[in-house]
Amino acid sequence: MFSPTGEIVADAQRRGVGAGAFNVITVEHAEAIVTGAEAAGCPVILQISENAVRFHHGRLGPIAAAARSVAELSSVPVGLHLDHVESDELFDQAAANGFGSVMYDASKLSYVDNVRATADAVRRGHAQGLWVESELGEVGGKDGAHAPGARTDPGEASAYVAETGVDALAVAVGSSHAMTTRDAQLDHDLVRALAAAVDVPLVLHGSSGVGDDELRKAVTNGLVKINIGTALNVAFTNAIRREIQIQSSVDPRKYLQPARAEMAAAVTQALRVVTLL
Repeated sequence: MFSPTGEIVADAQRRGVGAGAFNVITVEHAEAIVTGAEAAGCPVILQISENAVRFHHGRLGPIAAAARSVAELSSVPVGLHLDHVESDELFDQAAANGFGSVMYDASKLSYVDNVRATADAVRRGHAQGLWVESELGEVGGKDGAHAPGARTDPGEASAYVAETGVDALAVAVGSSHAMTTRDAQLDHDLVRALAAAVDVPLVLHGSSGVGDDELRKAVTNGLVKINIGTALNVAFTNAIRREIQIQSSVDPRKYLQPARAEMAAAVTQALRVVTLL
């Protein structure tokens, strides 16, 4: 069943657990994520990033329609979220394509310009009924704005939320995007300080590189929306490599089906961790 992202996150925050948000690149991703969520009996958020839209020839409509259809047929609540959007043109397509939320990413700008751009995006988004997430501080694992070792300052976070009106804040507390190992160490004292400083849900990006115990502790300390992408692609790709080696069929279903199942299992396990089951 389709459910607004904001409602899924708010319910998780009330219950003191995390809300799992997983990156969608293909329809198989959406199917696997929802299958995994149904097995765990947990709500879930499907995220389509600006990079994924680029992969689909810059066209949001087809992959959004597929993800929305998968969400509507699910037996658990499923949100649809447009992630890491830098393009104002893409941001303005979100509501018309069925998204309940957008992560507007102005983190490459200076603090002043980030506030100005994000506040404008929040005004436009709220006028269309969108729940808007944004980012202050830099999350490691990418070049440019995403420098390793970056940390979000609690005082600056509090001011940023007040000035922009965002509904959720992605913070830098020690995770990194695109990690294929799970050895990131989070700054839990900083997580607690940020949770005390702001009155909106905190979001952890780069969660694939964070181990289960670290994730549970992070949720307990105040992180709510937990974004996971690379871990799904690792499971998916490893399964495809294995299947191609053991069978000679050229039918893509022969390797996509087990790959989808492996990804679903990874989602189920991740949701059990972040919901503290």
